[in-house]
Amino acid sequence: MKRAALAVVSVLALTSALTACSGGEDTPSGGTTTRTPKAKQITPEQRLAKAVVTKENLPGYNVEKWGSEYAFATSSDQVEVDKPGCAPLALAMNQLPLGKPQADLVRSTGAGYGKESTYITLASYQPASEAGSLLAGLKKAVSECGGGFTAKAGKNSTLYDSVTAEKSTVPGAVAFRATTPFRGLTHTVRTQVVRDGDVLAVYFAVNGFAIADSRQPSDARISAEVVKAQEAKLAK
Repeated sequence: MKRAALAVVSVLALTSALTACSGGEDTPSGGTTTRTPKAKQITPEQRLAKAVVTKENLPGYNVEKWGSEYAFATSSDQVEVDKPGCAPLALAMNQLPLGKPQADLVRSTGAGYGKESTYITLASYQPASEAGSLLAGLKKAVSECGGGFTAKAGKNSTLYDSVTAEKSTVPGAVAFRATTPFRGLTHTVRTQVVRDGDVLAVYFAVNGFAIADSRQPSDARISAEVVKAQEAKLAK
């Protein structure tokens, strides 16, 4: 079977070479047939890079690639949760993709120094139904982890002492808020996860300035402008 396949390939190659030398294939009318070059397929990584928002899509916002030097963890495998069922929440709130995506990327967006940031994590899945299953799993985790949980990765540890479901701004999305104590103050972070076909878009809002400054509590809100711009690009 392998030799036969090679023979077919060789014949096709020879035919193509002869055709190129003769200037084209003869047709019944005496004309030539023009071949259309095959379109180059893009990789999942290239597709997400094309679909994610840029500064041009968000006037007044900074849009930057997320650097791993400030990451809670650099991969999902590094994250340990005291309540295993809450793992999807820990991943979503730490710029890590759910499940095992084909490709993923993260962008941070913000309106300026001292203001809250909205992080975008895009991940694509194959088959596309996997995105739906992961979203359903996340919704279940929200309902089961209301009492909070602790996530650890290496020397990093974060206590989330409450998780509460919220109304999403996009139909079919899963939204929730979580509270985390730090140096005697309570900070509220928010997450919304939207499915667009085979892609999950995770939006996570946090006021890092307030947490690092440690002088006031914070109540971060997901930027409606960021969600609108990103969903518009994914819909193209």
